[in-house]
This record gives sequence, structure tokens and C-alpha cells, in this order.
Amino acid sequence: MAVTLVINEIFYSIQGESSYAGWPCVFVRLTGCNLRCTWCDTTYSFNEGEPTPLDDIIAKVRSFETQLVEVTGGEPLLQPNVLLLLKRLCDLGKTVLLETSGSLDLAPVDPRVVKIMDLKCPGSGETDKNRYANLRHLTKLDEVKFVIADRADYDWAKRIITAEQLNQRCSVLVSPVVERLPLRTLADWILADHLPVRLQTQWHKLIWGPTARGV
Repeated sequence: MAVTLVINEIFYSIQGESSYAGWPCVFVRLTGCNLRCTWCDTTYSFNEGEPTPLDDIIAKVRSFETQLVEVTGGEPLLQPNVLLLLKRLCDLGKTVLLETSGSLDLAPVDPRVVKIMDLKCPGSGETDKNRYANLRHLTKLDEVKFVIADRADYDWAKRIITAEQLNQRCSVLVSPVVERLPLRTLADWILADHLPVRLQTQWHKLIWGPTARGV
């Protein structure tokens, strides 16, 4: 029987976030999520999708002829077959990013994959789902992301970054919730605190608008 995954969409765009922001990238978005963050901008991925053979997914990714691939969701680790997809993409020599909430075990993920893991701030409503044990699976290859809705979120993230010495483990990214926290305000807080993080925003939303899909 063919290996399949439930796929929400596969598309070619500009990487809008992470240390790879700005590069052309193929996105493979899987269906399903175990969280319900208050600021989620991909709620359509919760249920929309079609079972797709793994070989067809690989063929579609290869058709775009680009090096960078991101596997995202939803929460891609909800589908066990994603581990094989990640391995196959790495075997092709692709630079493979995994966007994950970090609520599920990262240990089985191929070590060649760049893990971009959220730590959910209080404003998300999902802080209790953070799996802090995943931090020990992160390396200098990987990244931790905080999405900041307000000053309380920022102060929470600052405490975690300091207590866990996250910037010594991996890259640390912070970004504002679009339309709730001005980018300049977050930049001012980071500078005032000399916080060792990378400020980011969602470039795809600036280019194509906040509601565009498949870009």
C-alpha cells in the first residue's frame, strides 16, 4: 500500500519567516493541528486536505526546482508519515525546514532537518502545551520562535530565553502578532533589553497581504 499524507496545499513562494526569510521556497502544508492559538492565521489547515501519495508529494516538490523546502501545517508531526517525507527530502539534498509547535516529540525527526519550533506565549492560549523536553533535541542548526502579542508575552519570552539560555542552544526568533503589536514597539523592547534574539516579521504578508493563500 502506498504511503500517503493528508496535504492541505503545496506551493512555491518566498520564505517569509525564520533565518531563511527572503529565499525562494517550496511549502508543503499538512492538514491537522492539535492546538488552537488565538492568533492562528492558517485555520483552514485544520480540516481541509486530500490524502496524497508520498511519491506524488516528492514529484511536486521537485517540479519547482528549488533547494529550500518547508514542511508545515497545522502541526505536521501529527501525521507519522511526515518523518518519511522529511527523510526523503533530505536524501534528495534539499535544505529541509520543519515548522512545528513543539507540542509533540522532536526526537524521531531526521537530524538533517532544520527544526523551527514555537514556544507558545500566554497570549496564544496554548502555553500549557509547550513540550520543554524538546529543547534538548535542538542544535545550532535549529531555531526557536516566539510570537508576541503584547508586553506580557514579551516579558514571558524574555524569562524563558534567559532561564534556558536559548541563544546558546540555537537561533532565537521573535515576531509580533500582525495587527496587534507594532513591529517598531517590539524592536524598541529588544533594543532596550539588549535581548540576544533575531527580530522577524512575516514578509509574505507584507508582499501579498495578510489573507492571501498559496503565496
